[in-house]
Amino acid sequence: MTTKSAAAAARATVYGHPRQGRDRELKKAIEGYWKGRVTADALRATAAELRRTHWRQLAGAGVHEVPTGDFSYYDHVLDTSVMVGAIPARHREAVAADALDGYFAMARGTQDVAPLEMTKWFDTNYHYLVPELGPDTVFSADSSKQVGELKEALALGPAARPVLVGPVTYLLLAKPAPGVASDFDPLTLLDRLLPVYAEVLADLRAAGAAWVQLDEPALVQDRTPADLNAAARAYRDLGALTDRPKLLVASYFDRLGDALPVLAKAPVEGLALDFTGPAAANLDGLAAVGGLPGKRLVAGVVDGRNIWVNDLEKSLTTLGTLLGLADRVDVSASCSLLHVPLDATAEKDVDPQILRWLSFAKQKTAEITTLARGLSQGTDAIAGELAANRAALASRATSPITRNPAVRARAEAVTGTDARRSQPYAERAAAQRAHLGLPLLPTTTIGSFPQTGELRAARADLRAGRIDTAGYEERIRAEIQEVVAYQEKAGVDVLVHGEPERNDMVQYFAEQLDGYLATRHGWVQSYGTRYVRPPILAGDIARPEPMTVRWISYAQSLTAKPVKGMLTGPVTMLAWSFVRDDQPLGETARQVALALRDEVGDLEAAGTSVIQVDEPALRETLPLRAADRAAYLDWATEAFRLATGGVRPDTQIHTHMCYAEFGDVVQAIDDLDADVISLEAARSHMQVARELAAHGYPREAGPGVWDIHSPRVPSAEEAAALLRTGLEAIPAERLWVNPDCGLKTRGWPETRASLENLVAAARTVREELSGA
Repeated sequence: MTTKSAAAAARATVYGHPRQGRDRELKKAIEGYWKGRVTADALRATAAELRRTHWRQLAGAGVHEVPTGDFSYYDHVLDTSVMVGAIPARHREAVAADALDGYFAMARGTQDVAPLEMTKWFDTNYHYLVPELGPDTVFSADSSKQVGELKEALALGPAARPVLVGPVTYLLLAKPAPGVASDFDPLTLLDRLLPVYAEVLADLRAAGAAWVQLDEPALVQDRTPADLNAAARAYRDLGALTDRPKLLVASYFDRLGDALPVLAKAPVEGLALDFTGPAAANLDGLAAVGGLPGKRLVAGVVDGRNIWVNDLEKSLTTLGTLLGLADRVDVSASCSLLHVPLDATAEKDVDPQILRWLSFAKQKTAEITTLARGLSQGTDAIAGELAANRAALASRATSPITRNPAVRARAEAVTGTDARRSQPYAERAAAQRAHLGLPLLPTTTIGSFPQTGELRAARADLRAGRIDTAGYEERIRAEIQEVVAYQEKAGVDVLVHGEPERNDMVQYFAEQLDGYLATRHGWVQSYGTRYVRPPILAGDIARPEPMTVRWISYAQSLTAKPVKGMLTGPVTMLAWSFVRDDQPLGETARQVALALRDEVGDLEAAGTSVIQVDEPALRETLPLRAADRAAYLDWATEAFRLATGGVRPDTQIHTHMCYAEFGDVVQAIDDLDADVISLEAARSHMQVARELAAHGYPREAGPGVWDIHSPRVPSAEEAAALLRTGLEAIPAERLWVNPDCGLKTRGWPETRASLENLVAAARTVREELSGA
């Protein structure tokens, strides 16, 4: 271990913090503002108090430099668009009239104006708002948010470092604006954007910033020579500025590869690098470029995306090696703590043995400050923490909770035949058409219907003992009756039961599977005010009993139309959980797939003819580096086929994906061998339909015609226009009509209006096709 004097400069910091507050105060304030119950001033006051609370907690825990600018009302990429003046033309009037309302209009849309497209932030489950740029885009600096939050933090006393999305990543995340040629490259706007960043940096320096962090996670992906040259030029120009703070360029989520020497040579004062998971390769990469002499290195050695305790001794070994590669080494998490819940100690229902294995944002902050202290003062200074950490790691490694011999034996016995349907698609399709008797352009929804306040209250009443199980189930039956009756009246062809009994599409199943652990307070932001509680995958997975058959069968008893069985696929069960890190993901996926295979079989045996196994996370879990993707896609697609491969030919298997870039996984979508896939397409103007056509996708598809992440109600003609666009790529006999995603977050009035318009659009286009 390095001597105390050699490591005396080590400091603790983080790149970002969860925004919502202990009781999701931000969500409640924003949604109250949307509904007119909370004033703008009250919303701003709530946000300011949350920021102050976070900074005080971080400083009190020993963080030497708190982040600012990471807070957002909706999304930090949208905040960056505001900062650089990249407001879409259709939103400029609203923004000029009221900046806050205009901001939310960009995020959510209005009845008259569509929002920005939304997609996944790299390989996480966080969604960002995609910048829309074109050759006519004019940037202008608005540093008011960044400067204001910096001043707030400095007034409390701790050192503060503004965190901004870097200019290269911002442009690489952008897309051509509507009406701009699809081959327009936003990166060509770099020279236009850099002076705006220069102005913001000058403003932050004047406000007291000693350092500013510029996040460039896009550089951990496979980048072209042109991309790397743009990064070199960007940081050459920003580094040459005289009126600026010191610059810390940060990357995370994977290894930098060819971008590492570019950043190492850049005239900036520091780099922040991820050293966890595949990004551990940054250690060798840093040594290969001769380290960072004269520069600051912020070492991300605590996993910012998962919830298991850090191996402190392993991290100290990494930090000790890094001391010889930079002038100063500070300690941080691998990325922003935005991706983990706030505090594990709030989980009073978790087995104390398991609780000691968990590390949420508060615990990760403590790990970071402990490592910084150990690096600076030597291991004797943290002897107690190291002993407790060793005991926690040993407890998990030897616990019977983590291993089930029967599950492991079944997974090892799987053969290739288990993951294949008994007949090819063409034969299955004929059998399904004869069995189901659906019209051309069949209509359906993705699964969930509005989760009303009454439903949430019923679940709360059940937990609190105010109603018994019989009373709760009567409420669920009544909701299913209403949902089924409404769909029949609206003219939907393939119905759903609406999922009123489900709190979340992953958590609901996790609570019924052995090996999973659910939390009460483990909220993580997915997008805007949408927060989820990812369950924790702590041990081997088994299904003790059927999970969905009872409610699907009840719904089917109410109608002669087919009702879809609704399951969450194995990859999504992993991606939207905090997964175990003590075995390969493919092994865990196979265990989940086998549990789902049993459920699929029971649904079919109960008379369910259409079964949807959702995999919205297939694309988001795709490794950021192309070299790592084949192995992932092999086990991911095998897991789906293993879950669905045992059904009869006339049972129709659906899957669903949403809010991701699908072009990279079209072959994988094909390899799933689902009979029907529904995908997000409304915000991206049917891009995925064209991608499927270009690939020669041979099965049925439903590119969404209703953007359910916006409160606006699309007209029947708007939906029909999207359908006609879809028909340019997908033949009518293989095209389905559906929303982009489930309707859980929507209200009943907009759901009724939008769904009726969707059905009307399908009828209109059917008539056009028939020549009527």
